[in-house]
Amino acid sequence: MSSTRPWRAQRVLHPVPLNSVGDYCSSAGGLGLRAASTMSPAEIIEVVLASGLRGRGGAGFPVGRKWATVADNAVALGEAPSVVVNMAEGEPGTFKDRAIVRNNPYQVIEGALIAAKAVGAVRIIIATKAEFATEVARLRAAIDEVEGLGKVPDAVTISLFEGPSEYLYGEESALLEAIDGRGTFPRVTPTYRVGLDGGEQFSRLGVGPALVNNLETIANVPKILARGAAWFRRVGTTESPGTVVCTVTGDTRHHGVAEVRFGTSLGRVLRAIGGGAQRGRSVKAVLSGVANPVITGAQLSVPVSYEGMRSIGSGVGSAGFIVFDDLTDMVAVAAGVARFLSVESCGQCSPCKHDGMRLATLLASVAANTASERELLEIDRKLGTVADGARCYLATQQEVLLRSILVAFGDEFDRHVTRALPPVGPTMIAELIDFEGGSTAGRAVLDERHRSKQPDWTFGERYSGHVPIEIRSTRHGSSVP
Repeated sequence: MSSTRPWRAQRVLHPVPLNSVGDYCSSAGGLGLRAASTMSPAEIIEVVLASGLRGRGGAGFPVGRKWATVADNAVALGEAPSVVVNMAEGEPGTFKDRAIVRNNPYQVIEGALIAAKAVGAVRIIIATKAEFATEVARLRAAIDEVEGLGKVPDAVTISLFEGPSEYLYGEESALLEAIDGRGTFPRVTPTYRVGLDGGEQFSRLGVGPALVNNLETIANVPKILARGAAWFRRVGTTESPGTVVCTVTGDTRHHGVAEVRFGTSLGRVLRAIGGGAQRGRSVKAVLSGVANPVITGAQLSVPVSYEGMRSIGSGVGSAGFIVFDDLTDMVAVAAGVARFLSVESCGQCSPCKHDGMRLATLLASVAANTASERELLEIDRKLGTVADGARCYLATQQEVLLRSILVAFGDEFDRHVTRALPPVGPTMIAELIDFEGGSTAGRAVLDERHRSKQPDWTFGERYSGHVPIEIRSTRHGSSVP
């Protein structure tokens, strides 16, 4: 590690934008695909397995195992799989995939082509959001340039899908549903068994499995193939080799995105990327997006790694760290989290939507000093039922994150009930749109539209009383009333 900045690494987050394939090749781009061309699919998968690369979308699943499973299922089903790059980035506090694409979209295309060879895919779909105009333009131009230079095998097609804005679009089965022309509603059948069924855009495709990998994950692949598994493991930890692209926002001196070696302490990450807490303030809590239990200010020495975060009962997630200082009311944070997740729930699982909405109402009442001990007891009961029968992880997020705040900061809930704390409204929890002043030392811009978003996913003045699954159309590529 560098003696001056041992936290920093630059493997997938290129320091300056690469504006052409020529720029990319001058920076050693293309070597991974060249190496893969001399290997069998099984050999490619073996290298990825040996590297220890884990998914950067949140779950941290071993990438080589996922590739091997998809390849095996494709053979068993006799259907060619699809490679789908998930860039439906909507986790609050996260900007990593967009930062990668803005500086170097070519490594994503190269990684996807390697993945396609490894699993026997003939189609690659990069799925992003239509609202990511800058990234859509970068990806579309890069795909056209790579295809124009004959870098894509004749048997493989690459396309860009511009999907809706909903949070659940990032869930991999809901993402495939959107590509197939339906609403962004998670399904039960796993994507590694059944992928795309055709949809409106892909009417001639089969129903083979889909390899769905997060964009940052795919961006790591070219250098692993070019330089080998041992090189990849030179930084990071045994269980969490390599690097992770972190985003830091909230109550820090500035906000930004940077690539960090796994194993760096969370406190150092917050200081290096965000400048630490404001002068005279201290870190009270950190959210790793809205998918993992809260991290308290006493736990900042924890390494940013899968095993490190697991040791304190939390998780890396997509490495988007939202910081709250000692002036923050954590009941307001809980109310904001509950509102975001309950609004974004699709309603397929009734407890997730209805118990989630009730939790948001109850927590807002506690924050506003209009609740009693009875409401606290009801919150506890609803946390025990909100994930019942859930088909995706969103309901569990509500349970584990909200309960962790209640446990860690229970005294604040009690003090709101006794009116010892002033009333507050829910904290704004929403998608990160961009940065003012740049993504290295700027200020986060949140999606203010979410303040008026209704639980039916409309932006009208009133909630219709219907959940999204009841009222959304199946028109391709979007979800509209």
